[in-house]
Amino acid sequence: MKKKTLNRNLHKAKNAKKDEFYTQLPDIEREMKHYKDHFKGKVVLCNCDDPRVSNFFHYFSYSFEELGLKKLITTCYKNQDMDLFSQNKSEKAIYLEYEGDKNNNKVPDPEEIGIKHLKRDGDFRSEECIELLKQVDIVVTNPPFSLFRKYVAQLDEYGKKFIIIGNVNAITYKETFKMIKEDKLWLGPSIHSGDREFGVPDNYPLRAAGCRVDEEGRKFIRVKGVRWFTNLDYAERHEDLILYKQYNEEEYPTYDNYDAINVNKVKDIPADYNGVMGVPITFLDKYNPDQFEILGITAGRDEFEAIPTKRYKNPKQINKDGSETNGSKANTRSTLLWSKKPDGIYYTADNASGYLSILYARILIRNKGLNN
Repeated sequence: MKKKTLNRNLHKAKNAKKDEFYTQLPDIEREMKHYKDHFKGKVVLCNCDDPRVSNFFHYFSYSFEELGLKKLITTCYKNQDMDLFSQNKSEKAIYLEYEGDKNNNKVPDPEEIGIKHLKRDGDFRSEECIELLKQVDIVVTNPPFSLFRKYVAQLDEYGKKFIIIGNVNAITYKETFKMIKEDKLWLGPSIHSGDREFGVPDNYPLRAAGCRVDEEGRKFIRVKGVRWFTNLDYAERHEDLILYKQYNEEEYPTYDNYDAINVNKVKDIPADYNGVMGVPITFLDKYNPDQFEILGITAGRDEFEAIPTKRYKNPKQINKDGSETNGSKANTRSTLLWSKKPDGIYYTADNASGYLSILYARILIRNKGLNN
């Protein structure tokens, strides 16, 4: 699937609140194995999960004894809810409580699962769902893409441990990046390509090449740039990124509007440079807080202590056909200055002594080892 098509689909999903993306069981198993020591004796909450289709509920209920959980709570939105076993419609949102195998049949069954009705619609922001949140130790789920900012802000407000799924672009959100910079949030270990398949509701429109319908009529959509976000530590997070390249001015130009050099690929971070470097946001897949210090991000205006060294006056965007449009983007990203016109779209400004190209958000970092 083309990148533009995927981004367009995600944007439409966000606007239409089509956020019911059902995480696949193998993806959950692959990530959860890194945190097994964290779950013993804990209460886990899956608060964006319809238990009829939620693989989070499946994983934790069937792995309850192996993980040594104390309790599992799952909440479900109204109009998605159905009696878990009888398939009869219910008019109210519900939440489930499971405290493990009681009759030695090795599988969760109706006698062991407490199904209770909520007064409201089961939204994670409602007062009764917040009361459930206060009771738990760890939250694990796939929250709505359109509400990711609010969801993470709530977890931070109540000081909860969590393992959740989001789009990699959430790194650039002001609220999320602040937590990353303060070492209160980081990416999980099971990256793969970041390309993951999700189940979607029957009424979800399938218009892209990455969609499919299986032999049982279930719909799936493949989404790129998906990551796990967590504040639970794991051993792989403290492994050093192996650096092998040496710094040179030609390969690592300095930004025109930030006091930092540009590094296009994470694998090309120079081993001998002790100044500030701008790296792609995918750097966080390899980020070791013992090895690097995060200083800020070149996204937006004056965000997170990454303050530009200049503001462009009267910036213009020069399009491929030669037409000019507003170039304010030049003041929201890091830029490189060229003496010759770059291929494709470029920018000009009254106080730029050449042609500008803007870069996608760059995280500003410094190598701790070299500075110490």
